[in-house]
Amino acid sequence: MLTRSVTWEAALLRLLEDVYTLARCGPRLHEDWTEDVLAVMERSVADPRGWSALESQTFEQGREAGYPFYPFRALTAEDLHAWVRPITAGAAVELLASLAQEWFFEGSPVRFREDRDAVLADARTVLDRFGPDTAFWTSSGLPRTCDAPDFLARDLEGGHPFTDYMMDLGLIAVSADEVGVFWSFNAL
Repeated sequence: MLTRSVTWEAALLRLLEDVYTLARCGPRLHEDWTEDVLAVMERSVADPRGWSALESQTFEQGREAGYPFYPFRALTAEDLHAWVRPITAGAAVELLASLAQEWFFEGSPVRFREDRDAVLADARTVLDRFGPDTAFWTSSGLPRTCDAPDFLARDLEGGHPFTDYMMDLGLIAVSADEVGVFWSFNAL
């Protein structure tokens, strides 16, 4: 029988290994969850379960140059509160599945893929780690008018830029014990 960590890590790799992304988790240590998210972005905390993280090797160069937040800009808790919007668990699954595609010129966006159900199942597996009472936040501009936008109905669309890349798009999971940061970058 596969352990839960192996199942989670396999789903994470199938989803995000082939795109320019960052996927990391950390402990929930502060009343204000943004402090925990910032610690994950800065990589100053480890996954509380010891599970794998996933991030592009290009990011190592920026961190080695003395910038621990790279590829993110230096952010504050106030920035996070102002620049992210809440979304439902169902929308979070769709968003995470959408991060598995390239930004532009995607030959087969998730909504048209033959393996769409498998991609969505992997996204659910990754997010199930955080439990049923998890709050989800995104940097996307789509949830301006509702907390359940259809992320599969259109191409990837960033919101407030958190990096110096042309576009970036993030999903944040916040549970009572952990936070997860999942980010996609248009790095073409």
